[in-house]
Amino acid sequence: MPYKVSLVIVVRGLRKHYKVHERPPGVAAAFRSLFRRTYKTIAAVDGVDFTIASGERVGFLGPNGAGKTTTLKVLAGLLHPTSGEVTVDGFEPRRRDDAFLKSIMLVLGQKQQLMWDLPPSETFELNRAVYDVPRAEFEATLRELYELLELRELVNKPARTLSLGERMKCELAAALIHRPRVLFLDEPTIGLDVTTQATVRDFVKRYNERSGATLILTSHDMGDVEQLCPRVVLIDHGKLVYDGALDRLVARTRPDKRIVLRFARPVDARDLSQLGSLVQDDAGQSVLQVHKDAVNAVVSRALSTLPVSDRTVENPPLEEVMSEIFARHGAGAAKDGPA
Repeated sequence: MPYKVSLVIVVRGLRKHYKVHERPPGVAAAFRSLFRRTYKTIAAVDGVDFTIASGERVGFLGPNGAGKTTTLKVLAGLLHPTSGEVTVDGFEPRRRDDAFLKSIMLVLGQKQQLMWDLPPSETFELNRAVYDVPRAEFEATLRELYELLELRELVNKPARTLSLGERMKCELAAALIHRPRVLFLDEPTIGLDVTTQATVRDFVKRYNERSGATLILTSHDMGDVEQLCPRVVLIDHGKLVYDGALDRLVARTRPDKRIVLRFARPVDARDLSQLGSLVQDDAGQSVLQVHKDAVNAVVSRALSTLPVSDRTVENPPLEEVMSEIFARHGAGAAKDGPA
């Protein structure tokens, strides 16, 4: 008997259009606009289709103004779609049923719910009351979150005294008091240092694995995407560009590899350029770009002819892959539709 996949998020033909008043500058134009206005329709999201199964971690990506946050707000019930079908965990978000609100959480990296002059523990208690979480379940959840995020030394300090990274960890804990089954994360690591970014990513991944919660992540930090999201959905100008595995997207867009070579002594750049395209040449380390089919041959030749002390093979940076995709799409090169 075939296994039936449980779909948590279903989006069919989603459109969100806005009417925007336009007028030229000047007092006369401002006066005329009091009696007659010219409007332009802006398609923030324009016919997007995708589904997400229970427990998936999906990166929802696109350049600024692509429609990412608008889509998340529609999924969270904060905006009503102009047209299309949207269901989340079996609910229609725009109705904002109590059961639906208890099943989701939207975390915005640039906004906070912690009360500035009170310790995070007070926000936790408030959320327990808002979501009507039983005391025993609340205490068990806190113990788990304290362990995963190392919060015990933080929760009784006023929020204003915490660093940005400490506040973000407490924000995540506050968002999970009611154990939501669907998480919408919008730039969760923005402004955080490298160590705190790693902590947040590790926590989100472990929470997903422990609870089976479904996750949609938007981020301009490709480190978030690479470490958390096996699958990505790309949109640009409100339209779907790609929906599928991240590694397949990288291989299709950039069928090359980066070979990082470290040397025991200095090497002439001319010797390296004979092996492939020299991307970087620093003291003691060089990076070559070669086609994926030539990797083994290039590595073998490098090991036999150069004083190589260490080597690694990597995919091209995800930032470059995304920039290339959206540059092509913006120029009209992506004419074959979503993959």
